[in-house]
Amino acid sequence: MSSDLFKYNEEREAASAAKVRALEALLIEKGVLGSDSVDAVLQYFELTAGPFNGARVVARAWVDPAFKERLIADTPKAIAELELPQGMAGAEGEHMVAVANEPGVHNLIICTLCSCYPWPVLGLPPYWYKDPVFRARGVREPRAVLREFGVPIADETEVKVWDSSAQIRWFVVPERPANTEGFTEEELASLVTPESMMGVALVPAAAAKAA
Repeated sequence: MSSDLFKYNEEREAASAAKVRALEALLIEKGVLGSDSVDAVLQYFELTAGPFNGARVVARAWVDPAFKERLIADTPKAIAELELPQGMAGAEGEHMVAVANEPGVHNLIICTLCSCYPWPVLGLPPYWYKDPVFRARGVREPRAVLREFGVPIADETEVKVWDSSAQIRWFVVPERPANTEGFTEEELASLVTPESMMGVALVPAAAAKAA
């Protein structure tokens, strides 16, 4: 699967960045916020909240079936067992729920209303997640959307679409890839991508470790 699928349009990125800089300058000029406030928010999403947290959650679920059961049953409570940064239950993570891919079942996460997203475990939502076309087609024709993302789903596999909202923010525990026997939890976490935790990508089989 080509990583180009998840790249942003450069012109759109530049235009959005220019709007953000202008708005930030105006808010600072009006005294609504200070430049240090902006830096603190950016630092939070670079170092504290992001897909590296979700990857650790998934890796633990892969190596600990009992933890996986607890994660599916009560996601916030299970996540609280891990030594993750403070704030996992805040900043868009108040009502996170995990669902697991398994043989015969594939899960896809969307938000039909806007862009509700579990920031603490997935980071900031990408542009395409907020696109009205993706949101609408994800409901109407999820198999076609997944195929375009490079994830063909067999006819006998059930596709479950989960609609995130202010009440519930979903994320996916992808299936553990082949050839990862003997991998450490940290090595497993390095294989997990934000897209795989959204259901629009699979975690590819890893190269077998040398004995």
